[in-house]
Amino acid sequence: MQHIRRIALTPLLVLVAACGFHLRGTADLPFNTLYMPGTTGTGIALDLARNIQAGTNAKVVEDPKGAEAILQFTTEAREKEILSLTGTGRVREFRLRYRVGFRVHDGKGNDFIPLNTLELTRDISFNDAEVLAKESEEQLLFRDMQSDMVQQILRRLSAAKKPVA
Repeated sequence: MQHIRRIALTPLLVLVAACGFHLRGTADLPFNTLYMPGTTGTGIALDLARNIQAGTNAKVVEDPKGAEAILQFTTEAREKEILSLTGTGRVREFRLRYRVGFRVHDGKGNDFIPLNTLELTRDISFNDAEVLAKESEEQLLFRDMQSDMVQQILRRLSAAKKPVA
């Protein structure tokens, strides 16, 4: 019975390997230790710290003096703006915007990554009859945008180069 399963899975594995799929694995960062203020609360700092611990070669430390790199968040903003109105003047669509500014340096004035600002947007339709559902959808979209932002920051960190002193 196991032999039949192996034979059935073999073509599937060959197809998956042929399309270029591979597991993400760990990312190599240009530093071994990183200090990030704000990792004790919630939000992007905590999510990013968890992703760094789980998916990279670096460790997040509690003391900036023991870190090779320091990640500072300069901005984190969630905005909601009206995108379109109905003929009667009611809101039809909103645009959600999530902006994060950050910098990574070595604590001596040398930058791994200079001041950077990343921005994500999502459009959401609105209906007065479904206010509670739309509020839940908005929160889910912001949470999804935060996850996307963490992945973008991780990609920037893995592409960073050691500063030349």
